[in-house]
Amino acid sequence: MSQGPRSGLAAVSSALLAMSRHLEVRDVLKTIVASARELLDAQYAALGVPDDHGGFAQFVVDGVSDEQWRAIGPLPRQHGILAAMLREAKAERLADVRKDPRFEGWPAAHPDLADFLGLPIRDGDEVIGALFLANKLCAPQGHHRPGPEGGCGFTEEDEELLGILAQHAAIALTNARLYERSRELTIAEERSRLAHELHDAVSQKLFSLRLTAQAAAALVDRDPARAKDELHQVAALAAEAADELRAAVVELRPAALDEDGLVATLRTQIQVLDRAHTARVTFTGNGFRALPAAQEEALLRVAQEALHNALRHSGAAHVDVSVRRRGCGAVLRVTDDGDGFDPTAVRRAGRHLGLVSMRDRASGAGGTLTVESAPGKGTTIEMEVPGG
Repeated sequence: MSQGPRSGLAAVSSALLAMSRHLEVRDVLKTIVASARELLDAQYAALGVPDDHGGFAQFVVDGVSDEQWRAIGPLPRQHGILAAMLREAKAERLADVRKDPRFEGWPAAHPDLADFLGLPIRDGDEVIGALFLANKLCAPQGHHRPGPEGGCGFTEEDEELLGILAQHAAIALTNARLYERSRELTIAEERSRLAHELHDAVSQKLFSLRLTAQAAAALVDRDPARAKDELHQVAALAAEAADELRAAVVELRPAALDEDGLVATLRTQIQVLDRAHTARVTFTGNGFRALPAAQEEALLRVAQEALHNALRHSGAAHVDVSVRRRGCGAVLRVTDDGDGFDPTAVRRAGRHLGLVSMRDRASGAGGTLTVESAPGKGTTIEMEVPGG
């Protein structure tokens, strides 16, 4: 049994290192999911971040091959046991998820799940995601035997350890949101201030978390009680770091969007950009009517990302932003006369210019995003969202 906690603490340390090395939320979430599966000896693990449309904006899995994942189909909706976890915000530990009255089945290609452990990821009082594990592996054979008669199943200790990783997930999600906010700031002094706050609020906490986890690893064999105390300290430090990050995010939230609406907010921000940059930045808003808050925020974030690219990377002399009504929804266009690029080559290169994050935002709002560009021909980014 001594190898279990030791390998588990190594997984915790790996998750902490991932948070300090990566800025993209999906990379961090993948590491957390893999660590959770290793830590608790589960066959499958997943982490879901809900959207505002009854589904998941992101859903990261471990233990399922790419071929299996493609065969399963679209991201899961928030129904059944998943919906109950997000709504009731409490842990769910089940001997057989298929026998739970809330169970609603899964696609034909979905792996067969039996014993189940799920835990909400909380940011204060808000549930921002959920971490799921299924099919506890039986030692020493290392395979899953479904049903309580097989001797498998998640324990109370498993639930406690998963709670520690849920704290890490909260830090990762909040940190990624804060990073996205930092990209929206265009004044150099504001960027410097944010970097300073990030360093002060987070770096020391993450350093302490790593040291505490290492101390627990050193104590686990000769003094398990002290090792458990150190793990409790890891959870406490993680909660403190999440609180500090949450406070910084709240400070940076664009209150004008809630108070003034999308058109007025964009017009004000574009006036500031027009004064701050040598390029001419213009805005038009025709026939636009209010949309649900989640869709307006997605439109604003895509507009800010596209403006950042055009003003910092394209060499454009003129950037035009427009938002107009289309049917019951709306269309955002950001057009520049800059250097342009080959969208196919950029797509192969990965996350250059934030195109992946913009597409994710459009998809999360139920919309679509298209990119038209060519070397020397400028760029047009268009996002369309349906009505509420």
